Amino acid sequence: MSTKDLLSKETPDTALQKLLDGNERFRRHEHTFRDFMQEIEETKDEQFPFAAILGCMDSRVPVEILFDQGIGQLFVLRVAGNIENDDIIASLEYACSVIGSKLIVVMGHENCGAVKAACDNVNIGHITEIVKKIKPSIEILEEAEADWTESSFVNEIAKINVMITIDEIREKSCILRDLEQIGQIKIVGAYYHVHSGKVEIV
Repeated sequence: MSTKDLLSKETPDTALQKLLDGNERFRRHEHTFRDFMQEIEETKDEQFPFAAILGCMDSRVPVEILFDQGIGQLFVLRVAGNIENDDIIASLEYACSVIGSKLIVVMGHENCGAVKAACDNVNIGHITEIVKKIKPSIEILEEAEADWTESSFVNEIAKINVMITIDEIREKSCILRDLEQIGQIKIVGAYYHVHSGKVEIV
């Protein structure tokens, strides 16, 4: 459980390490025993999550589980391609400036369907808008003129897309940018390997 007192003692670095330690427990099958009903009772009146995760909607990337965190410990935002928009940025601002979360993680992942859709120029309904946001990552990688396999191309784009999303968050939110500049929060990128369960910082 994350309390107001515990959150006040948290730093961006300790928050990040807490996530990485949780991912190691997840990979080693050493999950923390949790009484979820007790956590519900403890958080029914207030919440103080130490981090906010912007991840993909992919069913293989269950954020709380892969970081071994319980109820009330993380703000989780999930959208195809882990892209930003005004509502997501507003949610991150709430997490950090109102509640006091210390860390924002933008996390892409291996074999991302949204990235594949962008590579395939999928143009169907509102999917087109997500594809548009991922296209700049493709353009950056195409300029590298490297010899990519299809899977390595998609996975590298997913990593670039994470960094572009972070740049967009910093550019569009003076609140989060200022909090990061004074060291109150960190904004970092991560990449989840669906074949191994490992989270790597990018």
